[in-house]
Amino acid sequence: MNNWFASLSYKARKRLALFILVLGLPGYIIVAVSIVSVLDRPSILLELAVYVGLGILWVVPFRAVFRGIGQPDPDDDQ
Repeated sequence: MNNWFASLSYKARKRLALFILVLGLPGYIIVAVSIVSVLDRPSILLELAVYVGLGILWVVPFRAVFRGIGQPDPDDDQ
């Protein structure tokens, strides 16, 4: 899957990263809160562990998309 992300142009990766942050992250937050609510309000430490674990888990597949997005466009000739 990383090869697919690497083959995208800089602009395409930037648009995909924006899409993930604007639409995907709020959806993932709703899923995470739903998972914790199913656990019937566990102890604060378990709840914190679930949120931290899910917070790390969502970004792992998208690491290649976000890598280098803050840098200047390497394809820009200026």
